[in-house]
Amino acid sequence: MLLSLVLHTYSMRYVLPAAVMMGTAPTYMLAWGAWRLLSAVLPARFYREVDDRLYTIYQSMVLFFFENYTGVQVGKMEGIATSVVLCQHSMAASLVHLNTVIIYGDLPKNKENVVYLSNHQCTVDWIIADMLAIRQNALGHVRYVLKDGLKWLPLYGWYFSQHGGVYVKRSAKFNEKEMREKLRAQMKAETPMYLVIFPEGTRYNPEIPKVIADSQSFAEKEGLAVLKHVLTPRVKATHVAIDTMKDYLDAVYDVTVAYEGTVDHKGQRKLAPSMTVTGMFMLWSFSSSLTFPGNADNSKQNELTFEEFLSKECPRVHIFIDRIELKDIPEEQMYMRRWLHERFEIKDKLLIEFYDAKDSKRRNKFPGKSVHSKLSLKKSLPSLLFLGGLTASMLLTESGRKLYVKTWIYGTLFGCLWVSIKP
Repeated sequence: MLLSLVLHTYSMRYVLPAAVMMGTAPTYMLAWGAWRLLSAVLPARFYREVDDRLYTIYQSMVLFFFENYTGVQVGKMEGIATSVVLCQHSMAASLVHLNTVIIYGDLPKNKENVVYLSNHQCTVDWIIADMLAIRQNALGHVRYVLKDGLKWLPLYGWYFSQHGGVYVKRSAKFNEKEMREKLRAQMKAETPMYLVIFPEGTRYNPEIPKVIADSQSFAEKEGLAVLKHVLTPRVKATHVAIDTMKDYLDAVYDVTVAYEGTVDHKGQRKLAPSMTVTGMFMLWSFSSSLTFPGNADNSKQNELTFEEFLSKECPRVHIFIDRIELKDIPEEQMYMRRWLHERFEIKDKLLIEFYDAKDSKRRNKFPGKSVHSKLSLKKSLPSLLFLGGLTASMLLTESGRKLYVKTWIYGTLFGCLWVSIKP
């Protein structure tokens, strides 16, 4: 009986991270809202400085679960690379699953103003950006170029905009002027910038072959190289971001991500890890909505879900980073489009080698050996204790519980009204 209870409790250990990350949202929004009101009469840069610190607290708490809770380790690669190793410990010391994320490339130790360009294949990709940013003490500076529909998310939709996120629409509806104005406002306020863009516009989903086929047909029609493991990138958001901030940025990070365990027994790619959790739609809708719609219901049977990511063996995640100087990037959109496609050709070659190499010893890895070091709890645990403690204190009283519920309801309504007027 006791053993069954212990095993059941262990199998459900993913519930704690999901509950805490969702449950602390109203507390965080109340703290941020109070500061937003107090800073209304202050210069914008003062608001940004504290906002970035608050965002660091929340995201550090999230990373506690994805790094310390699952046993992530990070270390320097021999030569030019860095390695992150996830190892999830079982309750018995003898049963330890090693799940590795290895990062190759030239990730600087110090924070920079950057545009972060990455291939997009799953809903864990945004966590990768957080993992890299915290190693540079730049976690609070992470901001996203997001699908326009995300602005309607309860609480989060409004906040992402206030934190410096940019909502964009696809193709002909893309509002270049609006994006430039938003970025110029950030620069005027001297906002540190770690702007994450997924140029493909939607995630690479091997279970929706029509999207991949259409992307390849478009590339062929335009006289561009046809790509196998990534989609044809869209240049508009990338061009606007780099062109607008060219005198403000230090570099562009070109990031390529590959997940092990995403090839079936026939050698065909399947879905990479997902963070879609039944009943936790709001937080994880953020992740899935970084892409455009298209998840088929029958695809879920092959997904590595959030539960499995935290409570079972996770795939090894390989990340290749190339730091690019602004002087090496064409300024004209026509030439930048060609440059961006060439960068994705490089990604595709890396991924072809990773997934399809004839020599099995060369598959599922990029070059380099790792030396591991554990991420200090000092960077994540205090945030968990702080937000968790504030939330628990609020929920212990009747008035606190009423405020908590009202924050969810009225905060969502006010946020939706705000972004409908000023996204």
